Amino acid sequence: MIEKVQVGKTDTKNRNLFLGILFDAIGMLSFTVPFVGEFSDVVWAPIAGYLMTTMYKGTVGRVGGVFTFLEEILPFSDVIPTFTLTWIYNYWIKNKNDS
Repeated sequence: MIEKVQVGKTDTKNRNLFLGILFDAIGMLSFTVPFVGEFSDVVWAPIAGYLMTTMYKGTVGRVGGVFTFLEEILPFSDVIPTFTLTWIYNYWIKNKNDS
């Protein structure tokens, strides 16, 4: 029974990493079309913020969602990989501090 719980945590961890890299790549796509791509951020910013809050529960998800929204809505800030940085914080830094 304990092994199934640990496997579930690993699956969530890997899924969140994969999705985070994918969502960061989608957010960076606006750089492929200069100036026009920045308008796509108006659509992507609220979606990205919502996705962050659903991927990470609690304070991490809420703060990450706000930060992701701001990062996506502000021009020329799409190079910040907020989903990947949140994954690093949640699974490396936060877990190290909890131990």
